[in-house]
Amino acid sequence: MNDFSVLIGGKAGFGIDKASLSIASIINQLGYRLYVYRDYPSLIRGGHTFSIIRASKEKIAAHKKGIDFLLALNQDTIIWHKDKLTDNAITIYDSDSIKQETLPPNRKAVALPLGKIVKEENAPEIMRNTCIIGALCKVLGASWDILDGMVRRNFSKETDLNLKIARRGYDEAKELANIEPLNQGKLPLLTGNEATALGLIKAGLKTYIAYPMTPSSPILHFMANFCEEFGLKVIHPESEIGVILMALGFSYCGEKVAVGTSGGGFCLMTEGLSFSAMAELPIVIIIGQRPGPSTGLPTYSSQTELGFALNAGQGEFPRFLVSPGDAEEAYYWTQVALNISWKYQIPSIILTDKALGEGTYCFDINLVKELKEEMPALWDRKGIYKRYMHTETGVSPLTSVPDKDAVIKVNSYEHDEYGITTEDPKETNKMQEKRLRKETYMNEELKKYDTLKVYGRKDSSTAILCWGSNKGVCVEAAKNLGLKVIQPLVLSPFPLEQFKEALKGIKKLIAVENNATGQLVRLINSYGLNVDEKILKYDGRLFSLEELEARLKEAAGEGIRYVRA
Repeated sequence: MNDFSVLIGGKAGFGIDKASLSIASIINQLGYRLYVYRDYPSLIRGGHTFSIIRASKEKIAAHKKGIDFLLALNQDTIIWHKDKLTDNAITIYDSDSIKQETLPPNRKAVALPLGKIVKEENAPEIMRNTCIIGALCKVLGASWDILDGMVRRNFSKETDLNLKIARRGYDEAKELANIEPLNQGKLPLLTGNEATALGLIKAGLKTYIAYPMTPSSPILHFMANFCEEFGLKVIHPESEIGVILMALGFSYCGEKVAVGTSGGGFCLMTEGLSFSAMAELPIVIIIGQRPGPSTGLPTYSSQTELGFALNAGQGEFPRFLVSPGDAEEAYYWTQVALNISWKYQIPSIILTDKALGEGTYCFDINLVKELKEEMPALWDRKGIYKRYMHTETGVSPLTSVPDKDAVIKVNSYEHDEYGITTEDPKETNKMQEKRLRKETYMNEELKKYDTLKVYGRKDSSTAILCWGSNKGVCVEAAKNLGLKVIQPLVLSPFPLEQFKEALKGIKKLIAVENNATGQLVRLINSYGLNVDEKILKYDGRLFSLEELEARLKEAAGEGIRYVRA
């Protein structure tokens, strides 16, 4: 079995997230590449929550609809997911809470009296997870040593009791699948949010400020947990307005700073975004997209903030906007965003979503180009300091407080080179042109980066256009169907030359997006380019591989060339 999926489900509060990562850790020890998809309601307790852990011989970044191993902690898990089971699927279930007659017919099943086991061991209810994971480990044919090591690594509290419960589950089950270990090196498991945080730290981040808002909150938690190791300041202010203004204060003091939020929080930050542009204060803003408008579906995923991020703020000013597609890209492009922000003294925006941020990947550092922290252009200390000195590139030399030799004025009004407010029309023109001039030079510099990627069958006349977290499912579907994939990573300034080059020979272009209006399509149209078909999904859920392939077959028609064995 070189490709299989495990689904574990139960109520919110059952510890499904921790359990799914524990399962991923076990399968990772067997040498498989993994992607973990999480689905949960915006409830602390109740509702239905589940995770899909997909394992493959090859690197993956998408989940499948078909489930090979179903771990059911309650009846709802059977009801919701029994129709997804593959022909040879195995169900491991809690026989104390699930009726045997409700199980899918003609499928193998392992019954575990979870309630009875935890009661006999005087263990808390949440340890039913540990027991059912123990049973899965036995069903997969994994050794007790692998399970023992996982428990000792992941359960620092009540380790011995967790080991005892895991052993009970392991002994209650029998080997049914015999998943053979793969002879390839293990890779660390990282979420997109963790990769984003590590990229910022690698690029020299000194301060991270955020008000918790799903799905970017885990970045705040990660930064807070490791702030001492990395020498970070991590601050949780009273509101998103406080976040952006405090961050601009740190930027004024010369500290590399980033903030994290979602669409609703970014709404409150837009005046601060414009302040950043006018005052030329570098800042990185992470936007974790989710379905809206308003509160929308706060724990689900979408690609609905592209238009907002491109146009937010009053006035006209350059911004750097990037949307990574997986953990490696998140790690790399957050570094680029921080470097670009300080080099050109502009705001940088990183568009993520729940799919990327909370998805778990096998992270391969060998796929990431080495990138060094870049230092901003500093004042040469000659003459009187002009905070907004006119230069060929539009970038003024920096110095920061406290500097006894400089008066550093920062102004949200239009201003002259010294930072003194002005309404003079000639000075206004010069300053506006100075700020916009940065984009010309930034465009030239970005040509040395892979701001657009092409995957799949390069000579195909049919191409998929995607961005952000849809990369993984689009690339895999294209591989199976013989299609080409075009993935713009940088969305402002848009890599138009590279995009036109990628379009050569394409007769049908199919856009795949997680929104209802085709926001990337609108951006493409603004450059006079057309998309032939749109495949849009806007229920907050991700495309499964099977779903996208079916919709691509319908949209591409004769452009499909099957290459799957």
